[in-house]
Amino acid sequence: MNFSGGAQFDPGFIRHLTAFVPTIEYMYSTIERFKNFGQKKLQFKMFYPKIQALLSNYIGFYLGCMLWAAYIKGLDNKPVLNNLCFGGEYSEAESLEEVNFVIEYIDKFAKDVKYYLGQNFSIDSSSKNILAAYAEFLKLNRGFTQVQTTNDLLLPDSFKPLHEPEAVLAVVEKVTETGDFTQFYKLYEKLL
Repeated sequence: MNFSGGAQFDPGFIRHLTAFVPTIEYMYSTIERFKNFGQKKLQFKMFYPKIQALLSNYIGFYLGCMLWAAYIKGLDNKPVLNNLCFGGEYSEAESLEEVNFVIEYIDKFAKDVKYYLGQNFSIDSSSKNILAAYAEFLKLNRGFTQVQTTNDLLLPDSFKPLHEPEAVLAVVEKVTETGDFTQFYKLYEKLL
């Protein structure tokens, strides 16, 4: 990646991202079309691995965003390019809407897994930490409405300093090619 003119707000993640809320709403509207519990159960069973993958990928995306911010924060006052949020009016509720939906959905999903499949579902503590850290990160940066340079980025106190920034950059570059946000999980310990 070339940083001579500045750092991209999005290094290329968005083109690989499946919108979480509409995807979940679509899946549940499909399940609700069935009147028979057996059919609903079968449909949920078919969606179950897709929802698990979507959750895992999305939480990885949040971790990747925080890792990217920590990486570009170290570039010393470079312009942040193509930040569509800059200059907008900040609304905490709007800024946290998606991450709060994901957090609340995890509880609903666990209940649905128990109801439809008779199984237990939970996410690990690192995924919970990622979600909480991402919400804090969004609040701290006021939805990125005031982020014009890398120095404007604020990192929560809970973030560790990046001791191997090039390792983060290498994974960011790989993910921007593959779209596999779960690759960021191996860097979890470097940040949180």
